[in-house]
Amino acid sequence: MPLNTFLALLLFAFTTSITPGPNNMMLFASGVNFGFRRTIPHMLGIGVGFLSLLLGVGLGLGAVLHTVPVLYTGLKFAGGAYLVWIAWKIATSRSLSEKESGVEPMSFLSAAAFQWVNAKAWVMAVTAMATYTNPQLYLISVLLVGFAFAAVNIPSVSTWAGFGSALRDWLSDPVRLKWFNITMAVLLVLSLWPMLK
Repeated sequence: MPLNTFLALLLFAFTTSITPGPNNMMLFASGVNFGFRRTIPHMLGIGVGFLSLLLGVGLGLGAVLHTVPVLYTGLKFAGGAYLVWIAWKIATSRSLSEKESGVEPMSFLSAAAFQWVNAKAWVMAVTAMATYTNPQLYLISVLLVGFAFAAVNIPSVSTWAGFGSALRDWLSDPVRLKWFNITMAVLLVLSLWPMLK
């Protein structure tokens, strides 16, 4: 892959990873509600889950979805239903969660599995593989696309958890936290709109 193409790929990976979407909205809310350190498994789960999805698409799943569009539609709606449930949990949270409260941040495995029903992740993966792979060096280019996303994903998504964590003190006021969580839940649901069209 030529250097200018790889740099364009890095820019694509960075902009799609750091822009608002379901993952980043959930990480922002998790940073506020649980703090940065307790959100790390969620961030790592996103990175590993998306990388596995990306490589899966590159190695043939994208073609399957193109051939069986009802499967893609089912994934979109399953992901949408899960996001609505997550939004409800965020909206009804009324206090910053400490370990003894029984409320836990999203686990590594849940975050990794969510990537497989996250419509934005599918769009990113299919677009990256269609745009940045080379048919003559296909496997190598698939791995390079995976490497580019792996390099920028965790730093990008950790920014959102960091912003949320930085607001923890200010949002320790129950009224502020209530309205923050409701706002984040609404934004999370609104993030579905472009993906469910």
